[in-house]
Amino acid sequence: MAGVFDMVYQQSLVDPECFWRDAAAAIDWSKSWDSILDSSNSPFNKWFSGAECNTCHNAVDRHVEAGRGDQTAIIYDSPITGKKRKISYTELQDKVARCAGALRQLGVEKGDRVIIYMPMVPQTAVAMLACARLGAIHSVVFGGFAPNELATRVTDAKPKAIVAASCGIEPGRIIDYMPIVDEALSLSPHHVPNVIVLQREESLAELKSGRDHDWKAVMEAAEGVDCVPVKATDPLYILYTSGTTGEPKGVVRDNGGHMVALKWSMKNIYNTEPGEVYWAASDVGWVVGHSYIVYAPLLHGCTTVLFEGKPVGTPDAGVFWRVISEHNVSTLFTAPTAFRAIKREDPNGALLNDYDIGSLRTLFLAGERLDPDTLNWAEEHLKVPVIDHWWQTESGWPIAANCPGIEALPIKPGSPTRAVPGYNVQVLDPSGKEVERGEMGAICIQLPMPPSCLPTLWNADERFVESYMSDYPGYYESGDAGYMDEDGYIFVMARTDDIINVAGHRLSTGAMEEVLADHPDVAECAVIGVEDTLKGQLPLGFLVLNAGVSKGGDTISSEVVKMVRERIGPVAAFKSAVVVDRLPKTRSGKILRGTMASIADSKEYKQPATIDDPAILPEIEAVLKTIGYAGK
Repeated sequence: MAGVFDMVYQQSLVDPECFWRDAAAAIDWSKSWDSILDSSNSPFNKWFSGAECNTCHNAVDRHVEAGRGDQTAIIYDSPITGKKRKISYTELQDKVARCAGALRQLGVEKGDRVIIYMPMVPQTAVAMLACARLGAIHSVVFGGFAPNELATRVTDAKPKAIVAASCGIEPGRIIDYMPIVDEALSLSPHHVPNVIVLQREESLAELKSGRDHDWKAVMEAAEGVDCVPVKATDPLYILYTSGTTGEPKGVVRDNGGHMVALKWSMKNIYNTEPGEVYWAASDVGWVVGHSYIVYAPLLHGCTTVLFEGKPVGTPDAGVFWRVISEHNVSTLFTAPTAFRAIKREDPNGALLNDYDIGSLRTLFLAGERLDPDTLNWAEEHLKVPVIDHWWQTESGWPIAANCPGIEALPIKPGSPTRAVPGYNVQVLDPSGKEVERGEMGAICIQLPMPPSCLPTLWNADERFVESYMSDYPGYYESGDAGYMDEDGYIFVMARTDDIINVAGHRLSTGAMEEVLADHPDVAECAVIGVEDTLKGQLPLGFLVLNAGVSKGGDTISSEVVKMVRERIGPVAAFKSAVVVDRLPKTRSGKILRGTMASIADSKEYKQPATIDDPAILPEIEAVLKTIGYAGK
């Protein structure tokens, strides 16, 4: 007999228009739609065509109108600066309306683009919502991105204004933003007439006369403006993601479908109620920050936590527990990388004893593959359900997840559970045929994709088709590889590029990493494929050890080689693992496996713009040279 989840999932595929019409009832519309789904020009499918709405109204104003203005909307907690602040929905409404008024005075109107180059401060969320209020299209660029990367986004988006801060603050250092903005604007052929600058007391910027405007001054001088109705299919924002050509891809998110899917996800996936405190420990520069720091919690009427800190070092590996305890967080969403960092610093979870985290009901992890060892550690120490889920910048919300708001399914370590309602996920072979259950293949989504998924790329329809739709006609190609088991559970094993070919055998680096992570002394790990004249490629492991490990690195390397041989078999040809102090990552926590492989194979590579610390790459190169790679 089918369970509740099965029934909901089948309904979403059999009659998607009915399913999403029901979900859309939770959103305020200023004009109803002509059609729920317009697939007349697939793959450029449109949800809620003809409808009009405003995202800021749904995220802010309607809660005030409903009498909930005194509820806290945003909790700002900055262990970096020692500042904390609570902002009510009424206060947020006033700030957003005045920020929108300030932007309008500078000539920003519906359809114009605004680049937001800000750190994790409340004003960042205010600027995003102010753009939404006007019907302007924001493009948040992660604070601290290099001038050239910012310039490419300015050139592509052609913003009418930039909203920036004077600086960002990292543990032990201050990053001045305005010199980066100045250089980026000198590199871009597009002229930006106005820059609003939030002056942070930690480092004040020198403002350029005629171009730059002080945030505080323009906010005090501005009058609030009302929400501007926009089409449901109009863009809400552009979020740039890395492209294979080195040029960023501008993922477009619409207004109507985005709201419907995010509002639906807060109850059905995250099992969160309005009024509860929801914390996504990410950054607004990433899609998680867009979806689950700013928009989804506010659309649902929750209190969202905006955290300016790190999982370790601000001041220690107990800061997450402090935030949960102090602010009564019910749901935490973060990356497995964060928990691996906490586990490395405090392997026995001793710092948990200093805090009462009884308010925490569920932990959600996404962004990197969740290895079973990290899953088990979190379950053991937090004593709450730990839910792995999988999604992408392009989708904007989870593709696969356990959905406790519908029905909690059994957890299978290594799997983000099943496809979320609305997503028809299939695993395909190179010819486009569905593979047998348990076999590796390309993870794809049959068109049309559900609301909130990217309708196209900014000013690049052909690139949209070429990047996502061309290899598997009728499907969106996720770029991830894995398999689906007999119960429909999805196992995302690696990026398609991370499947290595060892003597004709296609092997998953993720499966090997799963084994390495199971070693009790290993905090983090990565496996890459390196070129081999005999077998084509060979796997090479990298190990980061837990703090305080007394056993020698060579001994641990030998032990993990033996573990892979026992669990995967000699076919893996796994013979080498090296111990390193740290792994190169993006600022969002993704391990740069491709860059590591290029270094190992002595190939030229472009330093990723999103790298957290460029100094680590020479360290990796030096380690590889000691074992005969990188310059061999």
